[in-house]
Amino acid sequence: MWIITLIVLIFILGIIILVHEFGHFIWAKTFKVHIYEFSIGMGPIIFTHKGKDKIDYNIRAIPIGGFVSMAGEVYEDNDKINKKALMCNKPWWQRLIILVAGVTNNFIMALILLFFIALIWGGETSNLVITQIQDDSAISQVDVQVGDQLLEVDGKKVTSWEITQIRLIMKTSDNEHTLTLKEPDGSVKKVDVTPKIENVNGVETPKYGFAVNQEKMTGFADSIKYAFHKFGNIVHSMALTVEGLFTGSISLNALSGPVGMYEVVDQSMSYGLSQIIYIIAFLSINVGFINILPFPAFDGGRVLFLIIEKIKGSPVNSKIENAFHMVGFILLIILMIYITIQDVFRFF
Repeated sequence: MWIITLIVLIFILGIIILVHEFGHFIWAKTFKVHIYEFSIGMGPIIFTHKGKDKIDYNIRAIPIGGFVSMAGEVYEDNDKINKKALMCNKPWWQRLIILVAGVTNNFIMALILLFFIALIWGGETSNLVITQIQDDSAISQVDVQVGDQLLEVDGKKVTSWEITQIRLIMKTSDNEHTLTLKEPDGSVKKVDVTPKIENVNGVETPKYGFAVNQEKMTGFADSIKYAFHKFGNIVHSMALTVEGLFTGSISLNALSGPVGMYEVVDQSMSYGLSQIIYIIAFLSINVGFINILPFPAFDGGRVLFLIIEKIKGSPVNSKIENAFHMVGFILLIILMIYITIQDVFRFF
């Protein structure tokens, strides 16, 4: 039922947001920053609790996002609070820790979850050796055989299936990709392949028609290796995606919002608990990675201003910083609306 999928999605987002915001919260408390509110979700408050520490703990109606409201986040904004309790008056290194703590928590949680996935169910990795070629597919039209190992896409080294997938959806001037492969006898060859374009949920998607070898990593030591290996691959693929969006080689249509996440969760539920845990780890890395980008309104944007402050030896004008974050926030809302509308059209 759709309601179960929706509940699972809200639960997943709630965990990721809670872990992220708790990072900011616990370090702000550690450094004795005055905190007004700790909220999960956005919009109207549906549940509130005033703690003994005089902090408002809230759950809001829209289960996307969350925040820790601290006194003096950019400048002295409350004359009734001790100046030493304002975040803007804390030492530079303390403010930096508070800002990056959310991202750090997301990354730590993802590593732990990936470790337990491998330890309990086994973690899948690939050496990019081709094990299957579909008949009448794009790859079947060129000199590629089962047993060939993929080394490069368009001259760029690929070491994982995640990176390979991103490289293969990037647009090129002639819609053709050059694959570098190693044959079983050790010889290296290059082939040019033009993918077949199929409409998948309203998105034009390149299809190649091949599968690669998947191996299981098990045991305590290998589970640790798998967690860091998978973590690195996901971060690398996200960095490539951001690069592709800026260069135009990846379309905005490839992005998904809450509706798209609903579809992913719905599909993942049929694969069992391990896939749901993987989705939590994957989205947690997503949230952490996006938040640390030096973009206004994100944690990374605030860190950027801290770095500028350190370089110039004095704080950036608070009006300029606030305007910077406000513009970024508005652009972010516009992007989210666009992606959500796009998801709705695809979904229905």
